[in-house]
Amino acid sequence: MKNIRLTLITLVAALVLYSCAPAEGDYPGSEYMPDMGHSLAVEGNVYTYYYYNTWDSASVIKLKDLANPGLPTNGTVPRGYAGIGLADAKHHTDMMKALRGEDRVNSMPVPVNGNVPYYYEDTEEERTRAIAEIIDNPFPITADGLERGEDLYNKFCGICHGEKGDGLGWLVAEENTNAKYPAAPANFLLDDHANSSNGRYYHAIMHGKNVMGGYSDKVSYEERWQIIHWIRALQAKDKKMAYNENENTLNPLFGMPNVQYLAMMGSAINHDDETHTEGEHHSDDAHHSDEAGHDDGHHEEDSHHNDGDHGHGGSGDH
Repeated sequence: MKNIRLTLITLVAALVLYSCAPAEGDYPGSEYMPDMGHSLAVEGNVYTYYYYNTWDSASVIKLKDLANPGLPTNGTVPRGYAGIGLADAKHHTDMMKALRGEDRVNSMPVPVNGNVPYYYEDTEEERTRAIAEIIDNPFPITADGLERGEDLYNKFCGICHGEKGDGLGWLVAEENTNAKYPAAPANFLLDDHANSSNGRYYHAIMHGKNVMGGYSDKVSYEERWQIIHWIRALQAKDKKMAYNENENTLNPLFGMPNVQYLAMMGSAINHDDETHTEGEHHSDDAHHSDEAGHDDGHHEEDSHHNDGDHGHGGSGDH
C-alpha cells in the first residue's frame, strides 16, 4: 500500500513538473491552467517584458511594442482615406457624404486621415527619384486651399524658412539674439528651389532633410499639398508672377488653377451627358424603328385580311 502511495505521489510530482516546463527552441513550453495564472489581456500601461502572459526571461516580445500603433496590413486601405482630390463635383459630393455618415441612416462619420502610401524611402537616391517623378499637385489651386496652406506653413515651416519663404525665420533671424541654429534653412525664393518639382518639397515634408525632421505625422495628405501650394504662391509673388485660383504663370506643371480645373471637370461632365444623351437617342431611334417594323407588319396583315375578304366576297357573289 505504501509503495502504491509513493508511486502515485511520484507520478503526480512528475506531471506537475512537466506541466510547468519552460519554453526551449521550437517547444513553446506548457503550463497547468495558464489562463488562470496569467492574464491573456494586454496590459496597456505596462512597459516591461511580456511578464503577464509568458516567461519573462525567455520572452522576445515587449508589451510596449504590442501597445504601440501599428501600420495597416499590406494591401489594405485605412478607414478615412479617400482619393477625391481630382474627382468631379458629383463624385466628390457623394464621397464626402459617405465620410460624414450622410449617405444612409445607420452610417458612422469617418474623419479623413492623412494615411496615404508613400513609395519613396528616406535615402538620397529615393529623394532624387521623388524629385524626378512627383511633378504636379493633385489638388487644384483654390482660395481656401491657399489660405489653409498659409496658416499651416506659418505654423510648421515659417519659424525656420521665414514667412516670405526666404530662409530667414525666427530661429536664424538677426533680431533673435538667441539664434544658434546649426544650419541655414532653405531659401525657397532661389531659382534652384523655384524650378524644382513638387517632389522635392513633398519628400522633405515626409522624411525631412539635413537637420530638419519629417512632418508626415503632423500634417495630413491634403495639408502637405496645400503647404506646397503656398510655397509656390510665395515664389510667384517674389518673381512678380501669379499663382492663384484664376491663373498660374509660375509654372503650369506645378499646379492647376481652380478655374481651369472646374472648366475641365465641366467639359468632362458635359461630354458624359452628351454621350448618355446620344445613347438615349440611339435607343429611341431603335425603339421607333422596331415600332415601325411592327406597324408595317400590322399593315401587311391587314392587307392580307382585306384580300381574303375580297376573295370571299367574290366567291359569294358567284
